[in-house]
Amino acid sequence: MKLMDCHTHTEFSVDSEADIDLCVMRAAELGLAAYAITDHCECNAWYGKEHYSEDTWYLRESFDYSDDFEHSVTAVTALKKRYDGKLNLLCGVELGQILHDTEVAKMVNADKRVDFIIGSVHQVLGEMDFYFINYEKMTMDEIYALLERYFKEVFELSRTNLFDVIGHITYCLRYMKQRHGIEADISRYDDIIEETFRNLAYNGKGIEINTSGLRQGFGDCFPNLKYARMYRNLGGEIITVGSDSHTVEDIAANTTEGIEIARAAGFTRLAYFKKRQPYFIDIE
Repeated sequence: MKLMDCHTHTEFSVDSEADIDLCVMRAAELGLAAYAITDHCECNAWYGKEHYSEDTWYLRESFDYSDDFEHSVTAVTALKKRYDGKLNLLCGVELGQILHDTEVAKMVNADKRVDFIIGSVHQVLGEMDFYFINYEKMTMDEIYALLERYFKEVFELSRTNLFDVIGHITYCLRYMKQRHGIEADISRYDDIIEETFRNLAYNGKGIEINTSGLRQGFGDCFPNLKYARMYRNLGGEIITVGSDSHTVEDIAANTTEGIEIARAAGFTRLAYFKKRQPYFIDIE
């Protein structure tokens, strides 16, 4: 089976200290068919802290993502030249909160150095990142209201042309289960998830199978087999697999299991992106 990893982070992501040179060396050692570095770029914190009003700045833990973006893309572009013929290295970005500042998203989309854009929703408008929320202080009604807002925002994202795949759909469940043991039934949102997948299929956009939940205590991928199959049954053809690694050691972690989910969902090939165009590798 040809492994790939299309969602990884390096020292140019605020939550990673992984040396980018060591990351690329590790991907080459693993013989990955495709390896994308997709450092964080949050559209709603592109500028410095002083750019944002006092009633919204607390929603962000970090600012100046424009600097992180430039450092990452510059480094990956140089490494692509160094590893030419040795590794299918792709210059990507995980673009968060696209709908919160579409002008920033358009600037990133216009950068010709970028091969691949993951569109992610880490926080809904007016709320903290799901990572920082204390779910134990919320009632289940409040949790379900938040989840509804999440899936509506993902739906609205699916109507844009500012990404290539939507990242870790069902990310909203990660921390409430992982840290607090709270399990929410998201089947109540299946109608809007179906509409999201129809939009993606119609617009030639994809989803990823993010394997981080398998090693971080969640117990499944984002999304799981049910939703990967739903996307396929609604005409989806583009699916990537990514570890969401933030360390050198986690590059390609559990991607074999992610590929098996894609296979079980009915996919016969995986996608990666170069110059914003999908390329496909058969699942053996």
